[in-house]
Amino acid sequence: MKLAGMASNRGRNLMNIADQLGGVEFDVVLTNSEGAPVLEKADGRGIATETVVRGDDESRIDHEKRVLDALDGYDFDLVCLDGYMRILSDTFLSEMPTTLNVHPSLLPAFPGMDAWGDALAAGVSVTGCTVHVVTDATDEDGNVIDEKVDAGPVVTQEPVPVYEGDTEEDLKDRVLYEGEFSAYPRAVDWFASGQATVDYENEEVTVESDTGGQFPHRRLVTDDRAAELRYGENPHQDAALYVDRTTEEASVVHAEQLNEGAKALSYNNYNDADGALNLIKEFDEPAAAVIKHTNPAGCATAESLSEAYDRALSTDPMSAFGGIVSLNRSCDAETAKKIVDSFKEVVVAPGYTAEALDVLTEKENLRILDVGELGEISEPITEKPLVGGRLVQQRDLQSLDRDDLEVVTEREPTDEQIESMLFAWQTLKHVKSNGILFAKGTETVGIGMGQVSRVDAVRLAAMKADEHAEGKTAEGAVMASDAFFPFPDGIEHAAEAGIEAVIQPGGSKNDDKVIEAANEHGMAMVFTGSRSFRHD
Repeated sequence: MKLAGMASNRGRNLMNIADQLGGVEFDVVLTNSEGAPVLEKADGRGIATETVVRGDDESRIDHEKRVLDALDGYDFDLVCLDGYMRILSDTFLSEMPTTLNVHPSLLPAFPGMDAWGDALAAGVSVTGCTVHVVTDATDEDGNVIDEKVDAGPVVTQEPVPVYEGDTEEDLKDRVLYEGEFSAYPRAVDWFASGQATVDYENEEVTVESDTGGQFPHRRLVTDDRAAELRYGENPHQDAALYVDRTTEEASVVHAEQLNEGAKALSYNNYNDADGALNLIKEFDEPAAAVIKHTNPAGCATAESLSEAYDRALSTDPMSAFGGIVSLNRSCDAETAKKIVDSFKEVVVAPGYTAEALDVLTEKENLRILDVGELGEISEPITEKPLVGGRLVQQRDLQSLDRDDLEVVTEREPTDEQIESMLFAWQTLKHVKSNGILFAKGTETVGIGMGQVSRVDAVRLAAMKADEHAEGKTAEGAVMASDAFFPFPDGIEHAAEAGIEAVIQPGGSKNDDKVIEAANEHGMAMVFTGSRSFRHD
């Protein structure tokens, strides 16, 4: 789509649209002010410019006719106003395609020339901007009808917070950069893609794609700052914690820290504790996990919480030093005594007995988080901020059972191996890719995480099982892989470590060779048909 832009001053919205929207270009920018900065800005982008200054004694209608003459010969399908300080009548509007304007408030609140000052004077906590269709606000003689100014049908709006102590300049900048720079390109894009239609008779704008659902076209997220943290991932980075008060699911953000005298959680503590809590939510049986740098150092389920913690810790007690412990049952004294035997940063659990708290609070800086009843998983999506945007996806809630497994080898897995495979798969979802996990029963034996090649992840898991695990061995264990094996070498190294059964997604063009390698080593192998990458 080609546009005509009209501005009286800098035209920052017009230039933002020109710079940000692919497939949209300005054929001309017109101003009614000699020397307006927008002229130089447009010229620097190769956009043609026109200047039509209204004479002192010139009527509105005559001026608009000269504007129409200046635009004659240019090719455009949409007119975008940006601080064009003239009311336009039907003399102009009836000859032009749809004309849009952006106003610095959430209309109908605060129309007119000083929306920012009006918002501050009214003491509102939220203002914003409105992109609307321009309609005639004059009478037959060209006189302005005040109540019709900025009254055209709304295309889109963007809310912007007003903070205590804001000046008019503060608010102007925030509305421009946080509101108008989002809303105006969005509106133009809707028209350019043919999704927006204007019903002038009913004064309505319809946008086909502006719908809700799991991934709505627009996302408005409001979080409240809960705390300023000591620092971010590193001491030279400032950081803060924001809370979404609408979240019902058990979370470390909403958890109560029971030992108030201990130091507050750091950025890394929150990140690791979140990963630890999400992992133990996978299991109905008593479960424990030890997390380090958002990766499991060990995880296990057992008949008792104390036993589950023992098994999780013994996977890699060296790496568990300074880690995060998560439990899916109320922490009892027996488990608490084992936790404090070595240095831990944080314990996360859905409750604590009085005796367990007596034990845990003896450690001065062990942070104790009570997340309350775990309940159901209710948050359907996860998101990752990027510079300039964010990724949003469905949460990985897959949970396999034996009917989901396809046996692809000559050897069938035993019932015990299938139980281990399913446990390993649920745990592996929380290991950074490329991820490999060795398990026996329902406890981890060795974990290889975050490798750039799958065979290296296998070798790392084998090394962890051989050198770091206490009272465990990979001999007779099962191996889980979060994605397919591209070559048989991963199976070869697993066989050397003593692995007897494998669970993996399948889907490689070399599946036949991988299956052949498993058969040669007498392994059982099952395909899940789905992978479980975790890249962050």
